[in-house]
Amino acid sequence: MDTTFLQTELRYLRESGLYRSLRRIDGEQGPMLTLDGREAINFSSNNYLGLADHPALREAAKAAIDRYGCGSGASRLITGNMTLHEELENRLAGLKGTEAALVFNSGFQANTGIISALLGEGDVVLSDSLNHASIIDGCRLARAKTFVYRHCDLDQLEDGLKNFSESRRKLIVTETLFSMDGDEAPLREIVELAEQYGAMVMVDEAHATGVYEPNGAGLVANLGLADRVSIQMGTLGKALGGFGAYVAGSAALRDFLINRCRSFIFTTSLPPAIMAMGIAAIGLINREPEKRKVLRTNCARLRNGLQALGYSLGNSRSQILPLPVGEAAACMDLSQRLLDCGVFAQGIRPPTVPPGTSRLRITLMATHTEEHIDRALSAFEASKEAN
Repeated sequence: MDTTFLQTELRYLRESGLYRSLRRIDGEQGPMLTLDGREAINFSSNNYLGLADHPALREAAKAAIDRYGCGSGASRLITGNMTLHEELENRLAGLKGTEAALVFNSGFQANTGIISALLGEGDVVLSDSLNHASIIDGCRLARAKTFVYRHCDLDQLEDGLKNFSESRRKLIVTETLFSMDGDEAPLREIVELAEQYGAMVMVDEAHATGVYEPNGAGLVANLGLADRVSIQMGTLGKALGGFGAYVAGSAALRDFLINRCRSFIFTTSLPPAIMAMGIAAIGLINREPEKRKVLRTNCARLRNGLQALGYSLGNSRSQILPLPVGEAAACMDLSQRLLDCGVFAQGIRPPTVPPGTSRLRITLMATHTEEHIDRALSAFEASKEAN
């Protein structure tokens, strides 16, 4: 078979500024990184609360290995349903204020599996245009009609609900805190539209889990909407510092997904150490709300500093600060200039974001210090002067 197309495609990616390569991290995932052999301040991590190297998670993982071993052995429906899986699910349901929860191996598996299990021919899914790739792929796999509404556009969402009023099932799906723009969905209004038109609501709380008051449960809980949102998906690998994902909702939803969700059924379950880390992380975010307070303080310091330098950050008021650049090559050039100054802020390019909207995705952590932020601001100032 002729595989010369591979080199042709790679050449195109390099010429268009879209080529990607792996960076090597040595050591822990903290506010400082050793990146390809050089030290840099880390403003590209989803480790928002700094839990990825927390002693409590380390000790929980070690203890779980000592007691349960390393692997789970099989899928949950065979021999892979261990005590720790169910304990973590009970903790997640308590955190989210729902009847039940179900753990998945990753956020991607959760979104693709949940949407395709719930919907089929004769149904419609209404999806925000800036939803994560896993949601987009879940819509494709569902074989339902897909109506993509403009980002956070409630009028267009309502038009879609009206146009598909005769559909068997209607599902509105949105991120609560958008991963690339750092803005919040108008969730209360979305829920009201769903109730008016008889639709279910599914939210992706991947970047909201752990960071919202009162207890780190996410934006749904922050707005008091837990009993009005049918499906709450989130991850354990961002603010909670570990790995895996979950869905929280009714007991009937959990049972349905155990029986119908292919990405849950046909995969080896997560190992004991991962479950133990998740349990420990939930305990930490309940006991140590000051981590969220420090995160908010750090966000305000960097946001205000960047705006004072003349940088635009869109509508973000969260720990995710998008700094728009435009074209992919210019975006990666700015990212490299910052790295030369000891600051790692990853450039984001198509297909992750639409063409012409490449940006730096700057993320804050509770473990950043004032010195880290001030050094970053100096780097951004120097990079702007050099442009």
